[in-house]
Amino acid sequence: MSQPPSLDEENKLKSQGYELIAGIDEVGRGALAGPVVAAAIILPQFTSLPWFKLVRDSKELSPKKRESLFGLISSDALAVGIGSVSPQAIDSINIFEATRLAMMQAVEKLPQQPSFLLIDRLTLPRCPIPQMGITKGDKLCLSIACASIIAKVTRDHLMEEIDGTYPGYGFAKHKGYGTREHISRLQQLGSSPVHRLSFAPIKKKALNTNI
Repeated sequence: MSQPPSLDEENKLKSQGYELIAGIDEVGRGALAGPVVAAAIILPQFTSLPWFKLVRDSKELSPKKRESLFGLISSDALAVGIGSVSPQAIDSINIFEATRLAMMQAVEKLPQQPSFLLIDRLTLPRCPIPQMGITKGDKLCLSIACASIIAKVTRDHLMEEIDGTYPGYGFAKHKGYGTREHISRLQQLGSSPVHRLSFAPIKKKALNTNI
């Protein structure tokens, strides 16, 4: 397993006088169906908890480990905020803007206002809070990695619920990503109301929507 993300960026900001530092990440940007989900996390200050060393980018963890860390992060974090933007909004404003919107929602839903934002890759020009985008932030920065886990588990649960509403596509298994099985089901069934109609291969195939 790779090296755990560190608190280097958070500690640097704390030494500069920033108190409440939120890490932000999104999940579902590349999926063909379902929402894009973002999470914002404020970790406890001046505390190193035993589970910190277990945290990795959510993509590097098994579902079981993600679920376990989801509970620990949710329990011990000072604040957690979740943002979610629908497939219809993604089609309307594009995935890049939808990702930023989900991140903005996550920040706004934090019960405490952060003094600084550490964001995976992006920045939020419309947000007045001081911020920094970090390339590969989910691998390097503990707050961002924790946000990636919260966002991933939250979105996975949503896709499992969607699977019950729109059965036949295998959403509970592939979570809306473009697996071979998912593409095959799309070709058989056409698109559902939770598919992103602006995304290839859905747009290219001009699949009919089953409503």
